[in-house]
Amino acid sequence: MMHVVATAGHVDHGKSTLVRALTGMEPDRLEEERRRGLTIELGFAWTTLPGGGRIAFVDVPGHERLVATMLAGVGPVPAVMFVVAADQGWQRQSEEHLAVVDALGVRHGLLAVTRCDLTGEAAAGRVRDEALARIEATSLGGVEPFMVSGSTGDGMDALRAGLERLAGSLPRPDEDADVRLWVDRVFTVRGRGTVVTGTLGAGTIRAGDRLAIGGGAARVRGLESLKEPRDEVGAVARVAVNLHGGPDGIGRGDALLTPGRWLTTGVVDVRLRGDPARDLPRELVLHAGSAAVPVHARPLGDDTARLALRRPLPLRVGDVALLRDPGRHRVPAGVTVLDVRPEPFTRRGAAAVRARELASLTGRPDGADELRRRGLITRADLVAMGVPVPGEPVAGDWVADPGHWDDLRDRLVAAVEEHAAADPADPGLPADAARRILGLPDRALVEALAAGLRQRDGRIYGRVTAPELPADVRAAVDAVRRDLTETPFLAPEAKRLTELGLTPKLLAAAAKAGALLRVGDGIVLLPGDDARAAELLAELGGAFTMSEARRALGTTRRVAVPLLEHLDEAGYTVRVDDMRRRCTERTT
Repeated sequence: MMHVVATAGHVDHGKSTLVRALTGMEPDRLEEERRRGLTIELGFAWTTLPGGGRIAFVDVPGHERLVATMLAGVGPVPAVMFVVAADQGWQRQSEEHLAVVDALGVRHGLLAVTRCDLTGEAAAGRVRDEALARIEATSLGGVEPFMVSGSTGDGMDALRAGLERLAGSLPRPDEDADVRLWVDRVFTVRGRGTVVTGTLGAGTIRAGDRLAIGGGAARVRGLESLKEPRDEVGAVARVAVNLHGGPDGIGRGDALLTPGRWLTTGVVDVRLRGDPARDLPRELVLHAGSAAVPVHARPLGDDTARLALRRPLPLRVGDVALLRDPGRHRVPAGVTVLDVRPEPFTRRGAAAVRARELASLTGRPDGADELRRRGLITRADLVAMGVPVPGEPVAGDWVADPGHWDDLRDRLVAAVEEHAAADPADPGLPADAARRILGLPDRALVEALAAGLRQRDGRIYGRVTAPELPADVRAAVDAVRRDLTETPFLAPEAKRLTELGLTPKLLAAAAKAGALLRVGDGIVLLPGDDARAAELLAELGGAFTMSEARRALGTTRRVAVPLLEHLDEAGYTVRVDDMRRRCTERTT
């Protein structure tokens, strides 16, 4: 298993020399780096520990102008080897690097006091003690110190043993997690195309995988880890990924992602570590993984803020990042992401309400708590936010807070009853209307909520399941029924229905109530008279035409056409050809 450790410390304090002594490799890869004697780009080297495990070093630059590059190296790794030179002691960049480590909440590390051959034991001890005191006040807490010389080799065996103990204390990574590989280097290999490198903190990448990046997708053509070709690489690991396809312009700060499993967000609510929110500059740079993105910060509570990102990033609840003020060369705060889908502030006082909500959040993903706040969300969105799904869906991919779901059901029942009371002639509440009343994003949720209620023809019924006709409507329907008793197949004409005040909606209600039989638009008969019509047509003794049917029933074409179509649909008759029908066995 591989472990990854970042180096940190002031420029020219011997970090690269120390890594070279530990690994036998040259971490300063670029000609300019070797010429100038300082690390400009991230350098990588690795070695096998005494116990057989492998450890890779991300050797980051220490020059003030290159702190952004340093952040790209420290961000994704779980442990740090902090380096201070015995002959120079604690320096300003030492302090800034420690602030970065503290802001990121790094909890695992050790101290290497280098160049002990250039100073006396007492002076080196004072440097060690000062460094330990400063480090102990940060997230690293108490760390094991080592007095070494990369040039003479003194103390290197003890340091290797200490690195092995450090590696053994690191939390075991989740190799089944979704992949998010922050890209820290990009280059082109002739004949093979684009290669990106990064520290894989969780998950597994396999050759042939398709991964999302930069709004597009790329296929993993090949993998290398520690200069060895691999079919797959699991966390934690330094990995080089040869990509086929993908968008143009891939660069540091992009991320290779498991497709469909990450939410790219441009607004996040965060908890701050470091300076109080009231001292937070409004324009800062957010460093997350290897990404450095300008943000506008809006303080909310004493230690919370909303960040508006210049470009979206794939972030999850619980992610740790930091804010840097490049103009003042300082790290004002580390951040823990609390919410990657915050609601916009749309009313006065919303920011103060949000501050109170954020005060109770821990930054540890909690599915049940997230559901209580949101009420309703899809499983896919929870996963993309980095939040565990707390229960089974209520409909489709939707999961709901139990209390919110019960409230929605009560509101649906109330809406159904209110609709029936307001419109007794049409007591069924349309499902789409229910969705709008409840403010739900999916009709499937309405159907799930309506379980236990009667649903018919896209409508939901409560205690009243059939239309109740008002007295004036019943009187009008009774008049129609009297007309049809005398001439059963001469349906009243539109003028007669208008005189009686029977609108199409009221005719439909009368049909649902069983008072009339609707066989077509504006064509009504008495219930059961369709079967009676079929019996009369059966007496014709065979196939019949429209005209023959019309004469047999004593009606007009206006009624005969929709009536015969109704008989076809009901199974009383079937077509013989374009002109004729015959009665079915159901009629007889």
